[in-house]
Amino acid sequence: MLEILRKRRSIRKYKDQKIEPAVIDPLKEAILRTPSSRGINPWRFIFITDKSMLEALSKAKESGSGFLKGAALGVVVCARESESDVWVEDCSIAAIVLQLAAESLGLGSCWIQIRNRKHIDHRSAEEYVREALHLADDMKVECIISIGYPDEELAPVPKEELEYGKIARMGDFN
Repeated sequence: MLEILRKRRSIRKYKDQKIEPAVIDPLKEAILRTPSSRGINPWRFIFITDKSMLEALSKAKESGSGFLKGAALGVVVCARESESDVWVEDCSIAAIVLQLAAESLGLGSCWIQIRNRKHIDHRSAEEYVREALHLADDMKVECIISIGYPDEELAPVPKEELEYGKIARMGDFN
């Protein structure tokens, strides 16, 4: 696990290569094994491989989502807010588990924040995604994870550059 964490970087450039079902299936299993508060599992995951839909979703925000159109897979992470008071946390945990699973399978990924972000016009990014996917109004969209075979290589962050000062003993941050 530590090696996966060392290697994982936010990848925004992907090869024009489909992801085989035998590789996508473990991604689905990984997110369904994600822990959630009180075992409620409020999250839903929409796996999108359709290039025209990936391109449409790449326009969810003015910036920071355009690279989705080059990905082989986009996974929309969403939930029904009424099912859990910690749906944001549960969706966030699932999203990072998905990214770590992708890394373990030789795929690159990047988180695209949707919740609390603006679309280009007067709508929110969340409204834009809900409309594009015909989701119910009560479905809350946390993020989209872009996934594909990396077409860029980013070096791991050196251990010396980690922010160890943000780890403290009790009372050090008073």
